[in-house]
Amino acid sequence: MSTEADTCRVYVTPRLQHAGWANDQIAEQATFTDGRILVTGGTPRRGKPKRADYLLRYQPDYLLAVVEAKSDEHQPGDGMQQAKDYAQALDVFFAYATNGPGILEYDFSTGTERALDAFPSPAELWRRYRAARGLPDALEDQLLVPGHVSDKVPRYYQRIAINRAVEAILQGERRVLLTLATGTGKTVIAFQIAWRLWNARWNARGLPQQRPRILFLADRSFLVDDPKDKDFAPFGDARHKIAHGQAVKSREMYFATYQAIARDEARPGLYRDYPPDFFDLIIVDEAHRGSARDDSSWREILEYFTGAVQLGMTATPRRADNIDTYAYFGNPVYTYSLKQGIQDGFLAPYQVRRIVTDIDTTGFRPYAGQRDAYGREIPDQEYSTRDFERVISIRARTEAVARHLTTYLKSTDRFAKTLVFCVDQEHADQMRQALANANADLMAKHPSYVARVTADEGEIGKGLLSTFQDVETKTPVILTTSRLLTTGVDAPLVKNVVLFRIVNSMTDFKQIIGRGTRVRADYGKLFFTILDYTGSATKNFADPVFDGEPVLATEEEIDAAGNTTSAITLDVPPEDAGDPNSASDQPFVYPVPPAQPNWKGRFAETERRKFYLPNGITVEIVHEMVQQLDAAGRRLQLVQLTDYTGDQVRGLYRTADDLRRSWTSSASRAAIVAALEERGITLEHLAAIMDQPDADPFDLLCHLAFHAPLHTRRDRANRVRKEKRDFFARYAAPARAILDAILDQYATHGPAEIVLPDVLRLPAIANRGSVGEIAGFFGGPEQLRDAVTELQTLLYAA
Repeated sequence: MSTEADTCRVYVTPRLQHAGWANDQIAEQATFTDGRILVTGGTPRRGKPKRADYLLRYQPDYLLAVVEAKSDEHQPGDGMQQAKDYAQALDVFFAYATNGPGILEYDFSTGTERALDAFPSPAELWRRYRAARGLPDALEDQLLVPGHVSDKVPRYYQRIAINRAVEAILQGERRVLLTLATGTGKTVIAFQIAWRLWNARWNARGLPQQRPRILFLADRSFLVDDPKDKDFAPFGDARHKIAHGQAVKSREMYFATYQAIARDEARPGLYRDYPPDFFDLIIVDEAHRGSARDDSSWREILEYFTGAVQLGMTATPRRADNIDTYAYFGNPVYTYSLKQGIQDGFLAPYQVRRIVTDIDTTGFRPYAGQRDAYGREIPDQEYSTRDFERVISIRARTEAVARHLTTYLKSTDRFAKTLVFCVDQEHADQMRQALANANADLMAKHPSYVARVTADEGEIGKGLLSTFQDVETKTPVILTTSRLLTTGVDAPLVKNVVLFRIVNSMTDFKQIIGRGTRVRADYGKLFFTILDYTGSATKNFADPVFDGEPVLATEEEIDAAGNTTSAITLDVPPEDAGDPNSASDQPFVYPVPPAQPNWKGRFAETERRKFYLPNGITVEIVHEMVQQLDAAGRRLQLVQLTDYTGDQVRGLYRTADDLRRSWTSSASRAAIVAALEERGITLEHLAAIMDQPDADPFDLLCHLAFHAPLHTRRDRANRVRKEKRDFFARYAAPARAILDAILDQYATHGPAEIVLPDVLRLPAIANRGSVGEIAGFFGGPEQLRDAVTELQTLLYAA
């Protein structure tokens, strides 16, 4: 009987080589995901990565086939489903399954499966691939121009995105869209696309052997400066940033913000200094941010450069609030979602903490004639979360939240990088002050521990942001902002994302959540926490098209000092604070009344205004909860881990007897434990939260899933000794002593301790003889194994 390794060594590798596959075209035991990050009991760990037996490449940028091998006791097709699953994920047309002598091929381009005598050659698969993609022979040389080689090897989904975009452009597509979740490396993808087209000497003007002129376009300086100085550095002197009103035309790789080249009241638009066919390719970063809107002043830039192929890059799937992006660019040639990134382990999962103040619960209504801090009468109406800091400013609420957030950081990590999203720049400054006061001890040592980064800070804010992003710097730790940092900020060590403003746009929400999805295992960043003070996370997770993956959610009540007074889990999500459809992200403008001497002159009539509640208002945190998605990743549930565990066990086994039959075998028991851990459940954590350290894990699971009574491990061991004396009577005294010692190990430590041969090496048993001697007590190794297997069966007989 052979193993899979034997099949690979004896059959598969030689047959691939015989078909013409060179060693550098064959990747054996190739891992292509990192393994999902599982957070159980607050402790993250990696799940199993996806690993193919073989991946076959025509050249480094073009993967063509997946091969799955089984031992010769299997049929050739036993590995086909796994091969097909991997092939679909990796965007290849050809999946192969083999047991050594037999080979099956599935061709996704034709939908046919057939038996083969030999593997196809690289040239044959490349020809079939190009035919399926509709890529003519004339494009082959340009298609095979390699990407830039560095230590940043593209991940599998990045390779797919690069190839899909390059192929679309070479085939004459004029507008191309890529949709990839925040944190998945869109800039790396943009660079590799530009690099391959630049070195292929492709250009939209059809000029032979002439490099293209490429424009990288974004709406914020740091979205331009970072790519120019980092990812696109291999372009060297070909790079140029369009700025200061100068239209340089002597380079090939250009970078610009819309604002730098757009038309405004003072300028006709610098972009008009370039001919409409000057650029061959325009890469539109963060394409969802308005450049494709019909009424956008930036849209005219894209429409002016009619000669250029335009590549849009966005993190958000098609929705009502970004429909213009998809109407302009068309359907994406490739999509890689937030959910998929988390499942693959490339993006960090997160827990959600929903925190509610009393004033957000009850709302605020002024008493008759109540005036604000500047003497203005506050209109008599009900004010709710959607109005706070937009219409009416409540400093006591801000201070209560600041105290609560500080308490949370003290209980976790006070130097965990934290982004706080506020209603506007003024609110962000109030939050900065409140957090600074709440953390005065650290502010004395680190003056920049808390900082505000908004448009008002200009270059100072840009410097603070750069330092915040640096993984080697300790401070600033907390940045308060309004909208400036919602997108394009690569801060890999962000562990807390705080929502202190309502976020109605799913596009904005995904961008904000994306600030925390970067993984940096080398710095201990494997997951992050969303602290939601407005209900935005709860509301948006309930959206039917949201594809996020929260692992845990809590709800707490806190008092005026910001201290948690209770932490509970619920059976249903809480109601949103306010009407999510009526809240607006637009500034509130209140008409100036005819005579207000106490504040006239302080505000211009066209400025945004709020009413500022005077000091003396008391605000307390009254509720906090922890939430997680269901196992399918579709719905945010507020459930206790015990209820969740019962649901998961019932999903795996219909009855307690079904579970018992699998549990008695150490091998299948390990598979049950692994399946539960994949669902975020560890037996140790379960025993701890149930306060049942002595219970058998099997009994815990049956109790939660099927309402069975709880038994301790010692109860089970003693019952076997008392009721199964005939079992022990079959063995001589030395063997009975070994079985009794194994029962003691089980009673003290659990079923994981009674796995052969490990249990025989434990001190309480090893001092009775060597493994060979102990086996001799039973008549040999097979008899020993049978005895221990039967003992486990008896332990769980009822």
